[in-house]
Amino acid sequence: MGLREWSIGGVLLSPFLFYMALAFAITIGLRALLHLTGLHRWIWHEALFDVALFVCVLALVTTVLGPL
Repeated sequence: MGLREWSIGGVLLSPFLFYMALAFAITIGLRALLHLTGLHRWIWHEALFDVALFVCVLALVTTVLGPL
């Protein structure tokens, strides 16, 4: 896909915005999975865990979909 801007109606949008939205959706799904399985009880600081999980998922999404 690459990291070139997309022109939508004359407005340049970065694909990183799409990557962040996708990573956020995956993070929400993973958090729901953690709550369903009961593993959320082992999380010490939930807000810190959420941010760290989002950053890890964003790095994975950027690596997989980003330029080679």
